[in-house]
Parts: sequence; C-alpha cells; structure tokens
Amino acid sequence: MTPRNLRPTERDRSRRVLSQNFLTDRAAVARLVRVADPDPAGLLLEVGAGRGQLTRPLAARGGRLTAYEVDPAANRELAAVCAGLPNVEHRQADFLAAEPPPEPFAVVGNIPWSLTAAVVRWCLAAPRLRSATLLTQLEYARRRSGDYGRWTRLTVQTWPEVEWRLAGRVPRTAFRPVPAVDAGILRIERRPEPLLSAAALPAYQRLVGWGFEGVGGSLAASLRRHHPPARVAAALRATRIAADTPVGYVWPEQWLVLFRLLHAR
Repeated sequence: MTPRNLRPTERDRSRRVLSQNFLTDRAAVARLVRVADPDPAGLLLEVGAGRGQLTRPLAARGGRLTAYEVDPAANRELAAVCAGLPNVEHRQADFLAAEPPPEPFAVVGNIPWSLTAAVVRWCLAAPRLRSATLLTQLEYARRRSGDYGRWTRLTVQTWPEVEWRLAGRVPRTAFRPVPAVDAGILRIERRPEPLLSAAALPAYQRLVGWGFEGVGGSLAASLRRHHPPARVAAALRATRIAADTPVGYVWPEQWLVLFRLLHAR
C-alpha cells in the first residue's frame, strides 16, 4: 500500500488532470519573456497563466496583457497578482473557447502539455495572430521545428505562412512538480508576406498532403498519382531530391520549389 504521507493530495491530483507544471525557475522565466519579446504597444494573450509567474514579467514589458487560467485554485492567486497590474486583464476561462481578437496580437504561455496540439491549432487558425511563443515538451518543439532533421506535415503545409523554430530548451528541473521530460520553447511567427499567394495555398497544401499520405511507397510514387511521371522526375532532380527520399526529410524550401515546378504553366 502507498504510505499515507506519500498519497497524492487533492492539489496533486488537480495538477495531473489539468496537466500543470508551473515554471518556477527565474532564469527560465526571463528567457521565455525575452524570446516572446512582447510589443510594448500591442496585445498579448497568456495561455495557462497559473499563479502569475510569467504574468508579472510580461506585464512589466508594457502593452496590454490578457491572462487566461481555467483552474479555480490557481486563479485565486492569479487574481491577486493581476489586481496590482493595471495593464492586465484576468480571465478565469478556457483559452481554447475564446474568440481570437479582431486586432493583431501575440500569444505566450507555459501551456498544459496535454493540450499542446489544440493550442497550436487555435493559434494557426487565428487570422490576426502575429506570433506564438509556447513552452512545450521538448520532443514536440523539436519535431515541429525540424530540429531532428525531419519535418512534419503540419509544419510543411503551413510553412508558406508561418515560420517554426526551436528557440531554446528548458530543463525539467525548472518546473514544479518536476515533469518526466525537458521542455522546449517553440516559436511560431506569421510571415509579414506569405511565400505563396492566397490563391496558390490550397494547391500547395494538397501537394504536401499527397506526399505525406505515402501512397505508392515513396514520395515520387505518391506524386506520380497526380502529375505526369516525367514531370515529377524532372522536378525531383531539380530540387536534388532522390526518388527514394523519405517524405519527412524533404525540406520546406524544397517543397516550395517542387510546387512551383509541378504547377508551372
């Protein structure tokens, strides 16, 4: 049996349900704020504000800050923090249920790791989002940013509109409770000018989708199902992609060239 003094408390259980790991290391907090680089004249949304560890230094950078936190227990402390910060609006609400602001804005947060994919989807779908600086599991940040030398479908499909990069690593000891793995600072920035026109984006995304479906056993075989084989072979040669290259190893820049070659008139 579990010793009585080692049994999870109500607060411990709540943290697990909400996937909470509070960032307590001051150097890590300062680093995340530095990467986020809030616009002193802009609007910033903080996801999973917790007890306000990030809220204070973010508010000190100026601008308007809206701090979201869904946990009632953490909100009691967060409300006290926000009460002394005139440029901060505290919302005890689910960030994922919020409507994106109609004005340009940025997002930052030590997000619940179990909700990473949902938070990223929310950010990508927000038309006025300028950037998102998210503390995620290190593996997630590395995969999305191509740090392993491989690229995910989501990263490649959105590359013409947003840039993904790993902006730093945070050791697991910077959190309480201490998680099982380290964290990564994932930076998503919307490009001032997309790399493709809005009219071309659907066709580009279809091309990437075909490639990642893996039908036919290789990238070349997948693309030949939708384009003339000779044209596919020429496009692969021009982009220095071997016919047997696994789709995840094709760079986003190579996808853009492939698209332009295959859709050239």
